[in-house]
Amino acid sequence: FIKSKVYKVCKVMVNSKVIAKETKKTGEGLFASENIKRGEVVADFSGGKVYKAKKASDLPKEVTDYAIQFGENEWIDTPEEGRFLNHSCEPNGGIKGKFQIIAMRDIKAGEELTFDYEMTEDSDWQMQCKCGSRLCRKIIGAYRNMPESTKQKYRGYISDWLIKKYK
Repeated sequence: FIKSKVYKVCKVMVNSKVIAKETKKTGEGLFASENIKRGEVVADFSGGKVYKAKKASDLPKEVTDYAIQFGENEWIDTPEEGRFLNHSCEPNGGIKGKFQIIAMRDIKAGEELTFDYEMTEDSDWQMQCKCGSRLCRKIIGAYRNMPESTKQKYRGYISDWLIKKYK
């Protein structure tokens, strides 16, 4: 019995102004090595491995915490440097389309790059948040659980599939 199925394998693109290095809290993270302008693409995961599964918990264990959901039963893995893009409840990056992480504001060299994982996720997956933000929601999981005020703040930076699902 196969719980999930891989149906596409390619390479992920990370902006040349981005480097992976150790963080103070979460192991490795992605950081701006140069200033990044608002609207600039930070990473594009459209080339990652695509998985179909009934729920996130059916994905391979080594993929579950790194995959980005882009459809009701579809996830794309974020291999290589993409796996170091950490969550924050006060992110500087957001989703455009289904697979691009875009700078939501100007980001200074040396700043860690983050996005809110609930901008793409709407399944059974959850994690305990360690972002340390003053707005930390403690448990991160499904978009449907995101506070309405946060959804409004992220307007224009939520995965297309969620916008269509909740219209």
